[in-house]
Amino acid sequence: MRSESVRLLKTIEHGCGYFPERLAQNLVLDPLSPALPTLYPTALARGFRRAGGHVYRPDCARCHACVACRIPVAAFRASRSQRRCQRDNGDLEVSIELPSAGEEVLSLYRRYLAARHPDGGMDGEDAGEFRQFAASTWSPTRFLCVRADGRLLAVAITDMLAIGYSAVYTFFEPDLAGRGLGTFAILAQIDVARAANVPYLYLGYWISQHPKMTYKTRFRPFELLVAGDWRPCGHLRD
Repeated sequence: MRSESVRLLKTIEHGCGYFPERLAQNLVLDPLSPALPTLYPTALARGFRRAGGHVYRPDCARCHACVACRIPVAAFRASRSQRRCQRDNGDLEVSIELPSAGEEVLSLYRRYLAARHPDGGMDGEDAGEFRQFAASTWSPTRFLCVRADGRLLAVAITDMLAIGYSAVYTFFEPDLAGRGLGTFAILAQIDVARAANVPYLYLGYWISQHPKMTYKTRFRPFELLVAGDWRPCGHLRD
């Protein structure tokens, strides 16, 4: 990524979404740069992530807990519990669809937020704000929609690039916890990437010993971006 190609901006300090007692900052690629679509694949491989029209990575002065992580798709082997999840959800159908803020999707998103994030902190629930959060005019975004008998149960917002797919955000029916829809959605993204010969599924950031992040290490092999290099981390525990 050449510095003359795009400006790197730094946000002001703000409250950390993972550690309430800490302050966070992000490094952001200039969202107005016309080069952003071209630079996005390189940025993704270097630990950046997309939210709406912004491509960012954490750049906190006093904390380095967030580490970019990815799954090498060809080497991935489902664990016993993951295979069981796939069997138990054998009735589900997965389709790749264009991003949508229709009532079917938005209603599911609202139910998910109400159950999982009742205190707020997530993007707004109206259609316009959801569109801004889920995709941008330039992002290669698709929705992996999971249905049973036509009923929408989960949506995995996925950026589909040749160098790798990026799992942007997943939401699902909160009343069906026993199905393991979050796990199923990641397995579905891996399957779609493998069928397309895409080498990696990027899972955003991993934080050691944070309870919201332990699920990521269950998809193995698992790689972390450390000192600029992607390194296998088979030693990690759930």
